[in-house]
Amino acid sequence: MIAGLIGTIHRAEQDAVLVNVNNVLYRVFTTGRVVSAAASLEGEQEFHTHLIVREDAQLLYGFLTPADLQWFQILISVNGVGPRLALAVLTRFSADELLSVISSEQIDLLTTVPGVGKRTASRIILDLRGKLPENLDTAVVNASATNADAIEALQALGYTMSEARNALGKITLDEGATVEDQIVAALRELSST
Repeated sequence: MIAGLIGTIHRAEQDAVLVNVNNVLYRVFTTGRVVSAAASLEGEQEFHTHLIVREDAQLLYGFLTPADLQWFQILISVNGVGPRLALAVLTRFSADELLSVISSEQIDLLTTVPGVGKRTASRIILDLRGKLPENLDTAVVNASATNADAIEALQALGYTMSEARNALGKITLDEGATVEDQIVAALRELSST
């Protein structure tokens, strides 16, 4: 899994930037904020990425901050919210603003995002209510660093990202546990519910 890219921005497209990493161009889908700022971003940039593999495509989503990546992963775990809609939300709100909007359950503010109606806004708030850790950055970075491969494997087995995260969050393993140990324990947890 590609966890990140460090390179220069070759050019911006409508919903992505082309990142030059050692003379190889990667198309990185990103927020409108990054696309708009691409011309002014000089020198090497670090993109924190999330790779989505489908039958017909491999799509790389990237963000300039770990917090935006974390929010992207949280948003796509909500039923009915895909990567494009998650990018629209992150174009409209910064990570801090989004935390405030969801914590204070401001459905009307969420509906200002193109493509988010009242039903979707309600679902986002309902799904995420009470699930967001107080220290979002640390908790999600730790979870994604240790569980990313396990989450990907569970998704390949047909579970949603939300189900995989919840199952992995409920299990307790020794510090030296392998990805395989995590997957087996998470499958036990999923089968018991």
